[in-house]
Amino acid sequence: MPESLAVPVELSPLDEARFGVRAARAKNLTADLLPHVMNLCNQWKVQFLIARCSTQDLPAVQAMQRRGFLLMDTLVYFRYDLEQMALPQRREVDIRSVRTDDTELIGRIARQAFQGYGGHYHADQRLDRASCNDLYVDWAVRSCTHKELADEVLVVELAEELVGFLTIRVLENQVADGRLYAVLPRARGRGIGQALLIEGLHWSKSHAMKAMMISTQITNTASQISWARVGFVPHESFYTFHKWFEKRPEDD
Repeated sequence: MPESLAVPVELSPLDEARFGVRAARAKNLTADLLPHVMNLCNQWKVQFLIARCSTQDLPAVQAMQRRGFLLMDTLVYFRYDLEQMALPQRREVDIRSVRTDDTELIGRIARQAFQGYGGHYHADQRLDRASCNDLYVDWAVRSCTHKELADEVLVVELAEELVGFLTIRVLENQVADGRLYAVLPRARGRGIGQALLIEGLHWSKSHAMKAMMISTQITNTASQISWARVGFVPHESFYTFHKWFEKRPEDD
């Protein structure tokens, strides 16, 4: 493999622990890199590969399909340019940074908000349903305690009850990424999600960010409409594929 080609694949211990199979992840996959990724997965005895590519890269899509990859979801990213656009006015909602004693409540919100969520994990019928639900709870909880997952976690209170949260991770090039975003189902329709996003924009601006990003499934039109009303615009999109390298006896 030419040194100029950086293979975008790595083992995923978290997915292995969740689902009991040797797992790996590949991002920004291209048709040129696919053979090298496949070789490494074989060397590492990977059973389950999660791979993403740009929706504009049809050669990568077709190359993966020829090798038995299955499409699981389409992820769309929205962007707010903090250098070109004025900050929207804050809403009259009680929003603050997460506290240590909020962690368990954050997990409960995530469990309700992401139950059966239409992401790439739930789309794969080979993955245990309960484990798919649990991973979002684990992600939310660890975002409150592990700085490598989130630089900030904002929470919103309604009638002295925690009803939603937004995790923010600072990326390269001074971009803030709204990684995980949830509102209790019974608290939706009150503008709480928009209030969280607006507060996220203010946090990003105060930390010298040039832009803020947020993403969701292409089928989640309600969130996309809400984000557009705040001022976010569509920016880029990715396909998520799964590849299983070994056939399990229970699949016969």
